[in-house]
Amino acid sequence: MSTDFQTARVALGARLRELRSEAGLNGKGVAEALGWQRSKVSRLETGKQTPTASDLLEWARAVGRPGVATELRARLVGLESQYRSWRRQLAGGHRARQELAVTETMATQLIRGMEVSRIPGLFQTADYARHAFEANAEFRRIPRDVEAAVRARMRRQEALYEAGKHFRFVVWEAALYVLTCPREVMAAQLDRLIGLIGLDTVEIRVLPLGVQLKRAPGHGFWIYDRRRVIVETINTEMWLDDEENVGLYERAWDLMAEAAVQGPQARRLIGRARASLEPD
Repeated sequence: MSTDFQTARVALGARLRELRSEAGLNGKGVAEALGWQRSKVSRLETGKQTPTASDLLEWARAVGRPGVATELRARLVGLESQYRSWRRQLAGGHRARQELAVTETMATQLIRGMEVSRIPGLFQTADYARHAFEANAEFRRIPRDVEAAVRARMRRQEALYEAGKHFRFVVWEAALYVLTCPREVMAAQLDRLIGLIGLDTVEIRVLPLGVQLKRAPGHGFWIYDRRRVIVETINTEMWLDDEENVGLYERAWDLMAEAAVQGPQARRLIGRARASLEPD
């Protein structure tokens, strides 16, 4: 979990505790008033659990300060606008998040991305995306709206052919060998990647294994214009829009791009991965 996220959640918990103390209540009293387990009150106050908007509204009423609910909700919105748990985002399946990706892409002129273990969603075939969504649905035990998610992802790719937009991606060579789908699906995916090289809106760089780096890749991230960075972790998606963080990820992207190859050299590395999928 991000240190910034945890710090913000602890601060929200401290505010809840302050309101309780000002009302002359102890944890047991709040729990009884709300019909909660006392352990929930403790987790919220110590920043070990993220409250829902409903939790905050009930808390404000329990401490006799219904008007403070607006402040508490604003704190929660600020926290969740940067740190969005997958549990909440995908509660109804993948489609809603994919539709949001379409909207973000439509509103952006330049996307720079780094992927270390998979093919970027903007370049995925329908079959590759389908296997990715199916695996994620099983892993997270969420509704399987796979076909709706695939359709949204394919619709997002229409932006690749829109004049004036630019998509610059660095893909670590290892990602070309990660099999999260049948070999024939991966082969078609790599063919698709090769076919995109040369498109005037797309720049695909491959970061070769064994090349000396000034900084290890770490994890994948996408930069939308110069206004936002989106980073995925296993449990959370981070939307970072402050100038400091955007600048940090821009520098990281520049370092990876500098060490990566493009054009014929990138095509050769992708082709080598493609050849490895052929039967012996």
